[in-house]
Amino acid sequence: MALKRLEEPVRIRFKKDDVVVVIAGKDKGKEGRVLSVNRWTGRVLVEGVNMVKRHTKPNPAKQIKGGIAERESSIHVSNVMMKGSDGKPVRMRTLVEHTPGGKTRRVRIDARSGASLDKK
Repeated sequence: MALKRLEEPVRIRFKKDDVVVVIAGKDKGKEGRVLSVNRWTGRVLVEGVNMVKRHTKPNPAKQIKGGIAERESSIHVSNVMMKGSDGKPVRMRTLVEHTPGGKTRRVRIDARSGASLDKK
């Protein structure tokens, strides 16, 4: 099944290396790190979630052994939420922070507690 490419990219608030919790689907309740974000299909690749089996042919030129390999498949962005400091899924909001020198930056915060979700 080929994924449908959207007319324009989706605004996804998740970043690589964010820890997310799956809130819907066969892997509901699992958590993992975001490995990649695809804005054109609206999907994220989460470590250890939505595992599928891939049959690969052996290719001696590329040192590929062949057989059945298990790897992650992407999951729709609406089925994951950011993991909060208490370990529960949280909604994300953005806050524009004004720094000295007239510069502004966008910070992701927990919608309920107001705690920052950015690592920096």
